[in-house]
Amino acid sequence: METKRLGNSDLQITPVGIGAWAIGGADWAFGWSAQDDRESIRAIHSALDCGINWIDTAAVYGLGHSEEVVARALREYGGAKPYVFTKCERAWDANRQIVKSLKRDSIRSECEASLLRLGVDQIDLYQIHWPEPIEDIEEGWGTLVDLQREGKVRWIGLSNFNASQMEAVRKLGAITSLQPPYSLIRREVEAETLPYVQNLGIGVIAYSPMGSGMLTGAMTRERVENFPEDDWRKRSVHFQEPLLSRNLQIASRVVQVASRLGVSPGAVAIAWVLHNPAVTGAIVGIRSSGQVEELASGFGLKLTQDDYEFLASE
Repeated sequence: METKRLGNSDLQITPVGIGAWAIGGADWAFGWSAQDDRESIRAIHSALDCGINWIDTAAVYGLGHSEEVVARALREYGGAKPYVFTKCERAWDANRQIVKSLKRDSIRSECEASLLRLGVDQIDLYQIHWPEPIEDIEEGWGTLVDLQREGKVRWIGLSNFNASQMEAVRKLGAITSLQPPYSLIRREVEAETLPYVQNLGIGVIAYSPMGSGMLTGAMTRERVENFPEDDWRKRSVHFQEPLLSRNLQIASRVVQVASRLGVSPGAVAIAWVLHNPAVTGAIVGIRSSGQVEELASGFGLKLTQDDYEFLASE
């Protein structure tokens, strides 16, 4: 699989990376319902066997559980080890309630905990998960700059920041990457954020390129109505009206293109995101080895401009 350099780093990443949100399991506020750890590990191994060379997780996914599963998967894997990316800012208290903090002491504590759970001496890319609380973003970014200087992390990035927020912190230290939501159903970053990072040479690793499952070809109105209570999508505006009808219509166009090209709809959705020159890579959430196999035939898919514009039409 081809690779591209991520921003100002020396990380040469494949166009697709492993997303470890869902493998955090159901036992937290934003779970994807129950998940078997052994199946998660098989899925990670299958993706690595396909040539994918990076994993993106976060401390808060499963309140530490995702990082622990990633660590187990890497310990048991016999091939080349991938880059490991994780995030800070979303911590949790003794009652397992999520706490938003960009204070220096909190981030330092989170970093040490992630290093232990992941079983690594250094994190390849450490990211601020959300710009919250907004008044502390400079303190938070300054702490990541210090952690990089101390060798705890190799490179540092941001997630869910807009252009003005990035401009506010970059004077403290160079931003390697931004991780925004980006897909056919969520295109807000096209107006200002992607041009901003492209102009500054900041890498982009887009999350939810398949619209959190909406663009996989398997989503129907009935399935949405029957999401289990522990699936966060049951409460998402993107799976409720008025957006639901619009998003299902977009998904139908993805299925049309995929059928003609002989690949999975998910592969088409990912290729559409990667078509944007500002995007370095796309984070693909996987829960089973079967999902990896379904997508693998489309890794490296390049869309024509006609297909790209057809998919984006309203």
